[in-house]
Amino acid sequence: MAKTIITCAITGAVHTPTMSDHLPVHPDTIAEQAIAAAEAGAAIIHLHARNPENGAPSVDPAHFEPFLGRIKQSTNAVINISTGGNPVMTVAERLPPALTFSPEMCSLNMGSMNFALHPLAERYDSWKEPWEEGYIRASEGNIFRNTFTDIRMIAEQLGGGEHRVKFEHECYDVGHLYNLKFCLDRGLFHAPIFLQFVMGILGGISAELDNLMFMKQTADKLFGDSYQWSVIGAGAQQMKLASVGALMGGHVRVGLEDSLYIARGELATSNAQQVAKIRRILEEQGNAVATPDEARAVLGLKGADRVAF
Repeated sequence: MAKTIITCAITGAVHTPTMSDHLPVHPDTIAEQAIAAAEAGAAIIHLHARNPENGAPSVDPAHFEPFLGRIKQSTNAVINISTGGNPVMTVAERLPPALTFSPEMCSLNMGSMNFALHPLAERYDSWKEPWEEGYIRASEGNIFRNTFTDIRMIAEQLGGGEHRVKFEHECYDVGHLYNLKFCLDRGLFHAPIFLQFVMGILGGISAELDNLMFMKQTADKLFGDSYQWSVIGAGAQQMKLASVGALMGGHVRVGLEDSLYIARGELATSNAQQVAKIRRILEEQGNAVATPDEARAVLGLKGADRVAF
């Protein structure tokens, strides 16, 4: 069995400071948690930024810069910068961090969707920051826009030329796999590709084992042996889908972006705690964990010496 790549998504743009005191929102804590996650076994670190003044999601390159250099200097991990920003941003607003820092990898969402968070608002009676409640409740009316024009723009600006970014193609439903196949046939991307099955987000496919099997079967039909894949189980299904996905030959993603918990009803104290748990599960079930350089080789990355930070 090939080695399993662990990705850790450190902070994201979904959860807010009220939801967990352990969610890193300051550049120092983002860096510290990313470094600890890499030391625990994460080969890839997936990064968003936050406004350090209030913890709100940010795409200002100035909010990325303080932690990118620290992580690179302290680890050999692959750095993956989001092009998702948050669901209310345009593509033009989301791209400056990736264009500024030219990382080895970037996430790329493969279709538009109703990315809804609003049920989370019912869990809290008060909020730490004024922006939080409105941000969460407004998602009931959000459309997370990722049109074919948007996808082409990102592919053209980041996929070739000076950047040569490898994309983590985030597929929130089966139709997103067909969108990717269309783009692949048009020459926007080149095999081998790296898929991320994102499961459990309201507005996308639910985090069920039957759906994981169907996503994998569909990807096999569309892409043959010209792809690698990973799975995100958002929320309570994080560890279950990761462990099953690894047994199926896939890679895995954990992190506080995707779930704030380490067990039912128990908040995770750090990203590294989640990485350590999934690593223990993987190794006990017979999966060897990939190093960053092994991940680079499997995914065909340009190398850490080619980034701009």
